[in-house]
Amino acid sequence: MQQKHLQTGSNGRLYPALRAFASEMMDVGDGHQIYVEQSGTPSGIPVVVFHGGPGAGCSPPMRRYFNPERFRIILFDQRGCGRSLPHASVEHNTTGHLIQDIEHIRVALGVEKWLVFGGSWGSTLALLYAQSYPERVASLILRGIFLMTPEELHWFYGGGVARFWPDRWETFQSLIPEDERDDMIEAYHRRLFCGDEPTEIKFARAWAKWETALAALGADEIAWEVPPQHARAFARLENHYFRNGGFLHSENQIIRDIAAIEGIPGYIVQGRYDMVCPPLGSWKLAKAWPRANLRMIGRAGHALSEPAITATLVQIMDDIAQSPKPHGV
Repeated sequence: MQQKHLQTGSNGRLYPALRAFASEMMDVGDGHQIYVEQSGTPSGIPVVVFHGGPGAGCSPPMRRYFNPERFRIILFDQRGCGRSLPHASVEHNTTGHLIQDIEHIRVALGVEKWLVFGGSWGSTLALLYAQSYPERVASLILRGIFLMTPEELHWFYGGGVARFWPDRWETFQSLIPEDERDDMIEAYHRRLFCGDEPTEIKFARAWAKWETALAALGADEIAWEVPPQHARAFARLENHYFRNGGFLHSENQIIRDIAAIEGIPGYIVQGRYDMVCPPLGSWKLAKAWPRANLRMIGRAGHALSEPAITATLVQIMDDIAQSPKPHGV
């Protein structure tokens, strides 16, 4: 494991968010259609981007971490969110389904091997995909590691982070009767899947607001308002996955199966003050993964948009683009 500590103010800069040169809806079975887009250079280094959540969806700013003259940038909305259909659906929607969707996309686009870029839940999915198909992954570029362990879920939904954010936690809890607050994931599940859309949206917005309020340093000054239908998909999918432990086979599956990716180089970018996915997960992953390069970023939280995290990710991608043979792609 290599460790490098970077300071805010790196020279990395975002690239223009050029329009996609191709987009389509892919039928992946089970009644699901997945939105897929490509931008950058068709002959460039293929990089696939996994968004967070589950349920957050991809967006044009996610293209800006990659030099469009060097990369073939592939974004997609995971099942049930963004432009994928059916919207907010949890039917036939598990981690296993998502991993097979990713392979479907790779084959359909004629990609032999690609770089995999993801943060938060996107890092979880990236690691699980790489452990399932290590021969298809040239390198992993990850941010804000989330290992989908009970400890991490308890930190965020069981009162751990509430010690730092008691006011926001009180607001999050206030919609739930006191006798149900011992399991906030289950309590919100009852409302998010009650069948009454206005009620679902009310609780979905509260769920989304709790997370977005903690995502970046200084976010306590901002009252984020998430659009109703986006919030509904985001909250329902997150709750569905968290309630089922991410559909992992064991509580520590990613670390347990780390040998599957021991030959894959990886970069881990972690905000020192990440309140959503605390640094301990990144530290444990880097200790277990011989080819991981951990970059702990001071004065940064969780969000992809944190300036120092942005600068570090752009610099990593520029370095990969400039290497003679980018990790075997």
